Amino acid sequence: MAATEARDAMLYEPADEGSVHCKLCGHRCTIAAGKYGRCSVRENVAGALKTHSYGRLIAMNADPIEKKPLFHFLPGSMSMSVAAPGCNFQCPFCQNWQISQAPRDGRELRGRAVSPERIVDAAESYNCASISYTYTEPTVFFEMAYETARIAHRRGLGNCFVSNGYLTPEAVETIAPYLDAINVDLKAFRDGTYRDIMKARLEPVLTCLRALVAAGIWVEVTTLVVPGMNDSEAELRDIAQFIADELGPAVPWHVSRFHGDYDMTAVPPTPLSALEAACRLGRKAGLKYVYCGNVHGRADESTHCPNCAETVLDRRGFLMRDNRLADGACPDCGEPIEGVWSLAHASR
Repeated sequence: MAATEARDAMLYEPADEGSVHCKLCGHRCTIAAGKYGRCSVRENVAGALKTHSYGRLIAMNADPIEKKPLFHFLPGSMSMSVAAPGCNFQCPFCQNWQISQAPRDGRELRGRAVSPERIVDAAESYNCASISYTYTEPTVFFEMAYETARIAHRRGLGNCFVSNGYLTPEAVETIAPYLDAINVDLKAFRDGTYRDIMKARLEPVLTCLRALVAAGIWVEVTTLVVPGMNDSEAELRDIAQFIADELGPAVPWHVSRFHGDYDMTAVPPTPLSALEAACRLGRKAGLKYVYCGNVHGRADESTHCPNCAETVLDRRGFLMRDNRLADGACPDCGEPIEGVWSLAHASR
């Protein structure tokens, strides 16, 4: 790894013999002096944990909020999307592997030194309603995200994470006052899959999801349906039932089509029949809002009233074509549609 300007890290404590115990993510690494955590960006320097991802902005773009995907958070708005290199997972199907896996692969840790203030300035100049910490894993650039989110919050902007959901309850508690929404990628519902494929564990993700909901943060869940990995009816049913029973039936579930990338280019795209089956399972589990992603032009990208089935948010891909919400409710029958439609009315 190329030398970078290290900053003090958050959420750690000293441990035995000069090591440190990182409490940021579910790995909860114990890091010996001179060594890095499993994210490859947090280093123990003489008994103090340092981060090498701070100020290493590798992407900054104004995106539709629907791209995250977040369908029930300020629909039709733009979000300034930022990222720094690194990830605490090792998914062989990662679509952004060139930047997420760069520190682990030993490639130069690139990025521009952009301050949190400049990120917020850029968001305002592009008329963005929020800032999204995305593309890689916001947990590994937590310090930069945290400072940016605090400034954005003071200036009336929302903050969103797009995450693998491996934050510890301590990390959730720390960011909760400034985090308005999060999309968590629930990649599977079998611990063996998480261990073998992602090099992580399932339970910390489930614990994180419960903590996020308890903290009052708006949560949406995405599952990339990968053929042969997590596409069995039993597993998809388990995911849907977990969301409905433990997170709540109003939590949107995005069922997304897989396209081969990184080290899984030989795996074919997800059959449409598998996605349609997953959507049926979600609705059968009692979920109010189930969406099908990565498939062009599908009608079920729109939001329908769970009571009368009329379309209240008409979207195609990332394009919001019509927003018919009336004070957060269906204009036809008055049924409340759960979400964050205005930051002024966000329930915290």
